[in-house]
Amino acid sequence: MRLQLALDMLSSDAALQVAKAVEQYVDIIEIGTPLIKHEGLGVVHLLRRHFSQKAILVDLKTMDVGQYEADFAFAAGADLVTVLGVADDATIAGAVASASAHGKSVVVDLINVADKAARARQAQALGAQFVGVHSGIDQQKQGHSPLIDLQAVREAVSIGVLVAGGIRLETLPEVLRLNPDIVVVGGAITGAGDPAAAAKAIREAIGR
Repeated sequence: MRLQLALDMLSSDAALQVAKAVEQYVDIIEIGTPLIKHEGLGVVHLLRRHFSQKAILVDLKTMDVGQYEADFAFAAGADLVTVLGVADDATIAGAVASASAHGKSVVVDLINVADKAARARQAQALGAQFVGVHSGIDQQKQGHSPLIDLQAVREAVSIGVLVAGGIRLETLPEVLRLNPDIVVVGGAITGAGDPAAAAKAIREAIGR
């Protein structure tokens, strides 16, 4: 089980500072959608230079031209990119083709997909390496948890399953019980008074 750090701030300098502080505790560094939109591909190059041994996920949330967007992210140094599950099959297939060409991976994000288990099976058939069970920030504000759907998706596919959305130390036991492959934590680390201590506690709870 891997721990993914979600960097959703708007400054590449701030993202770099937090990532350096918690580097030893995380497996994947995520360049969040707000950060990639605000800073562009420069932040991918920046984090790749500083973290050559870490996997980097760029949360593109691609909705169209899947191969085109995945191509430039992988060329910049990404190891994983996200494409939306509500996108057309051809968009997902395009991102998968790019990942295959670069030796990288695609995460199909199931945010706002009505039947997540069914779409997860389709994503697997299209060649995606991972599906993401994700409650967005707006959904979290309405009380939605990714745990509602995690078990059904976990049982539906044999590819990797990523879970994201408001996860913190207190909710980890329930998350771990459902055995996702990647646990994504953002605000519980980046918003902590001591991000390194927060990341260490979460890392210890997950195990190595």
